[in-house]
Amino acid sequence: MRISFHLRQHGWAYVFIAPALVFYSVFVLGPLAKTVQISFYEWDGITAATAVGLDNYVRAVSDVQIIESLGHSLVFFFFYALLPIVIGLLFTGVFARTQIRGLTFFRAILFLPQILSTVVVAVAWRWIYDLDGPLNALLELVGLGDYSRAWLGDFSTALPSVGLIGTWVMYGLCMVLFIAGIQKIPREIYEAARMDGAGMFREFMTVTLPGIRGEIMFAMIFTVTVALRNFDIVWNTTSGGPGDSTKVPSIFIYQAAFITRDIGLSAAIGVLLTLLILSVTGIIIATMRERD
Repeated sequence: MRISFHLRQHGWAYVFIAPALVFYSVFVLGPLAKTVQISFYEWDGITAATAVGLDNYVRAVSDVQIIESLGHSLVFFFFYALLPIVIGLLFTGVFARTQIRGLTFFRAILFLPQILSTVVVAVAWRWIYDLDGPLNALLELVGLGDYSRAWLGDFSTALPSVGLIGTWVMYGLCMVLFIAGIQKIPREIYEAARMDGAGMFREFMTVTLPGIRGEIMFAMIFTVTVALRNFDIVWNTTSGGPGDSTKVPSIFIYQAAFITRDIGLSAAIGVLLTLLILSVTGIIIATMRERD
């Protein structure tokens, strides 16, 4: 009886979500389940697969290069997540305190990297970082020519150089999210804080920051996920080089699947990466909710 009553009350809701659920099941859950299945086999994608149990997972977690690539992803946490969120919060603090003409146009310009193809972004920045590119030309112009180098070809600068591309792509999204968040905070709260003598910093910490906590959580989840699964920008700028200095787990997934034809290992790395992303996302959600 309770089930039939529930269906009568919410039947149309299930009808409306059914197409999205079918689409999600076919194109997300189905391939994910198949990937998990393949991860237990040794397979080159052509000949018959051989069951190997957990061997692919053991190879993945014991491979020094894969572990080092995970360390590179942790470095990207700073460039893809922490730095864009901090920059976005700084802009938000200024916009909450002052009125700026042409704010819509300003936001559109800063959001532009998000709507550009990542391949276009990677190619453009590869040209900027080139030995004869604009960055080195600017350094020569201001008398810092001794610091000129092939930024993406130097072992010491390749990883942070790629990371800064991620910062440029992501900070506009964070800023737009946070600015949208402050627009739902009643102006009376800001006025009350200013009447109590709150300065810009105190106003930001006591009014703006708590008011956009939901937007901050979403930005953290999105940017951390991008940092962990980053592939396109790295592949189209350095292809993981020089050496292995910018390799990330997704590069190993691609190489194992399409170059060495070790499909089982590729699937195992993909499953482990998915579990890591879900774990980090869960920690972020749990932490933010606990603070709430």
